[in-house]
Amino acid sequence: MRVSELVARTGVPLATVKYYLREGLLMPGEATSATQARYGEEHVQRLGLVKALAGAGLPIPRIREILRLVDHPDGSLFDVLGQAIAQLPPYLDTPADDADEFPRARAVLDRLGQVYDPRYVAVGQLERALVALEEAGIPMTEERLDAYGRHVRGIAEIDIGLMPTASAEDAIRYAVLGTAVYEPVIAAMRRLAHQDVAQKRLRNPEEQDQQ
Repeated sequence: MRVSELVARTGVPLATVKYYLREGLLMPGEATSATQARYGEEHVQRLGLVKALAGAGLPIPRIREILRLVDHPDGSLFDVLGQAIAQLPPYLDTPADDADEFPRARAVLDRLGQVYDPRYVAVGQLERALVALEEAGIPMTEERLDAYGRHVRGIAEIDIGLMPTASAEDAIRYAVLGTAVYEPVIAAMRRLAHQDVAQKRLRNPEEQDQQ
């Protein structure tokens, strides 16, 4: 297909397609003349991936690293997925190597019986979030932690259970996009559940009797 067809298929503007080509996010097409090239389904899929990552707010360097992992996975699928997820926000200034650098996160994971690896970026993200809770005067309680841990693990079980593993590209695409795109869904559903529970528990008895 010509670039005009690629634009029509993907909804990505021509100027953006050219920008992605210059930045190396989109592989070049097959040259058919000095000024034209032919593109295929692999270009449609790549543009869809880049578009989704950019729409999730990832900067170009982060997208480029994810694409590198997709194209040239180095190591086990578990390790590559960890590297890819590390490209998603919120970002930490520096990764940790010290096992004692995240004491709050370690205590939480120990209580939940989960693996503690300070090199995994989400550990640092959890530590920072727990510090923020303390500074706000609403630290994480054991009751809340146990409930959150139980339900979040259920989400993780279904996510990993549905992850395709036939190829590293499919797995990385699923894990990264699933995290970037589904987390807003989870946040919105949590807020809507708050609304529903609050409506049932906090409304005046008179109002409830009128329903």
